[in-house]
Amino acid sequence: MNIHTIFLYLAILLFLAKLLGSILNKIKIPSVLGEIFVGILLGQSILNIVPMNEVIETLAEIGIILLLFQIGLESDIKQLKKVGFSAFLVACIGATIPLVVGALVSYYWLDISLITSLFIGGALTATSIGITVRVLEDLGQMKERFAQIVLGAAVLDDILGVVVLAGLYEFAKEGAIEVEHLLRLIIYIVTFFILSPFLALFLGNLIHLLARKLKTFDFVPATILSLIFLFAYLAHEVGSPEILGAFTAGLAFSESFSPSFNILYKIKPPEFFKVFKTDFSFLNFFAKFDEIMRKKIEETIMPLVSVLTPIFFISVGLEMNLRAIDFGSFNFWYLTLLILIIAIIGKVASGFFIRGSFKEKILIGFSMLPRGEVGLIFAEIGRRANIYNDLLYAVIIFVVAITTFLAPIILKFLIKKSSSAD
Repeated sequence: MNIHTIFLYLAILLFLAKLLGSILNKIKIPSVLGEIFVGILLGQSILNIVPMNEVIETLAEIGIILLLFQIGLESDIKQLKKVGFSAFLVACIGATIPLVVGALVSYYWLDISLITSLFIGGALTATSIGITVRVLEDLGQMKERFAQIVLGAAVLDDILGVVVLAGLYEFAKEGAIEVEHLLRLIIYIVTFFILSPFLALFLGNLIHLLARKLKTFDFVPATILSLIFLFAYLAHEVGSPEILGAFTAGLAFSESFSPSFNILYKIKPPEFFKVFKTDFSFLNFFAKFDEIMRKKIEETIMPLVSVLTPIFFISVGLEMNLRAIDFGSFNFWYLTLLILIIAIIGKVASGFFIRGSFKEKILIGFSMLPRGEVGLIFAEIGRRANIYNDLLYAVIIFVVAITTFLAPIILKFLIKKSSSAD
């Protein structure tokens, strides 16, 4: 495709997405719905004017990576620690119920083959963290306790989704699942998640030191971007979603991230020389991130997030193919209703397994509802591997679309209702 044509597509997509998003935002509807709708309208579902291409796909990936970096940067580590177990519980239950129930209903009730049934359940497993976070941001809820639980659960959910997809893909090819391979994948991801914030903090402070030595902060924005891309790449290399690398890098630079061994570099070196005969001054590189640097990063990242993140949500709409759906088919509506019920109940139920008010539980459940690009990935892999027939592929696409659009509307209603009650 001609690069000049892609420029025209981007001009149209960005303008319409921001325009429609702003209009919806003005009437108190999350702007993300407008951005996704623009993709559906101009994509293969309706007008078929703008095709999905590698440039848009790449910009969309950069957009979601930067969004997750921003979320990590603004996260409260202490609050995330407090809700850690709750987030873990929500993620595990929210992934297990749709997977197991979806697979069992498909296999025993609908008499679908085992591998196809597992892929149907797998498509319902993961939450779209990008859509969830954006909706909660649009509604001004990211600082709330329930939102922190959802954030932690959505990150874990993405990891579980990758593990499930890896296992099912291997099962589809080999006819068996290699447990040792999956355990190794989980260990790699967990190790990366634990160690990467410290590595990011070390590299960030190294960049700060270079900036001071050169007496200029002009090269900081580009080097921080390179660091974000590096951690996205490292996350991919260990088998984890790229967004996990960006998120952990953001956590390292957040105001609340303070390594427990910070006290070591505050002790006077002579005392170390007497006891250990060692200079621990290198631990300065693990000191809490500098506030001036953080502000510089925010000034750099925020404009990029506001421009590139909408492209990600537009791409979700572009990838949906609603034309593949035969809306006049009874079988289509029967299967859709059945799988949609499983998709909704499986996620909403996850909020009721933790302590908290009914309001928190229901908000957590519906925040975990959107499948977005994660469900589309399962659908596309299933289609390419001939696991789904045309009917099941259409059903999964439609269920993904419904959960993606339903979550922001219900959340907006619930939050407005709870606010008026307070």
